[in-house]
Amino acid sequence: QVQLVESGGGSVQAGGSLRLSCAAFGYSYSASCKVWFRQAPGKEREKVAVIDSGGSTSYADSVKGRFTISHDDAKNTLYLQMNSLKLEDTAVYYCAEGGPCTFEAGTDAYHFWGQGTQVTVSS
Repeated sequence: QVQLVESGGGSVQAGGSLRLSCAAFGYSYSASCKVWFRQAPGKEREKVAVIDSGGSTSYADSVKGRFTISHDDAKNTLYLQMNSLKLEDTAVYYCAEGGPCTFEAGTDAYHFWGQGTQVTVSS
């Protein structure tokens, strides 16, 4: 069983930066894909970024060039560095793992989820 604990959310002005963290406790599938999703009010949960066990990454078009996903194997922690934040980045952000690296894979494909952390971007 894997427990994912997120931190780092908060409020920031447009153009600012935040770094989200997702610490994994318990047994972690080191070879599994690790992902970040987000869910804005009234919208479906969408995948933001993916990193595989080899460090290869992929991003949603809406965040490409602004967000960076990374993983520290020694700390068993997943990160999402978010720069040049926009109002439309406001959402609850979730880390997840135990699923495929295919970017098109939906929420049902991932077995383990963090509790979510709120990111609010204001003008």
